[in-house]
Amino acid sequence: MPTPSVRPVGMVASKWARRAGSAGAEYEEGVRGTTRSWAAAANAGGANYRAAVVQAAGEGRFEKGVTKAGDAKWKKGATEKGPARFAQGVQVAESDYSAGVAPYLEIIGRTDLPARGPTGTAGNYQRSQKIGEALHRARVGR
Repeated sequence: MPTPSVRPVGMVASKWARRAGSAGAEYEEGVRGTTRSWAAAANAGGANYRAAVVQAAGEGRFEKGVTKAGDAKWKKGATEKGPARFAQGVQVAESDYSAGVAPYLEIIGRTDLPARGPTGTAGNYQRSQKIGEALHRARVGR
């Protein structure tokens, strides 16, 4: 039987980078043009997600993937892609951050605290404890 003809890996990778790298507009068009609910579809797959995560965890796939990638791959990706994506993500998420942190800032702002004492005194730790307790009560709904 004849074997399939396979192009050299460098040629395949180069074509992939060229074609996928220029597909940003199509990606955005697909997201904007969909009529299917992302949330409904994601929720419908919840049971499959849980089962797959449990199976993967049981097989140690996370650890295997981390070991296979290694520190060098992580550091390369984090330093070459991370800074620009991080900065852009922070800018895009400012309103989400504001909405998420607002309830906690309000709780902190209305928590009665004991008077501040000299640096390092136990009373100052009690101030932190009161804030922690107030935030915990809010989180657990008490």
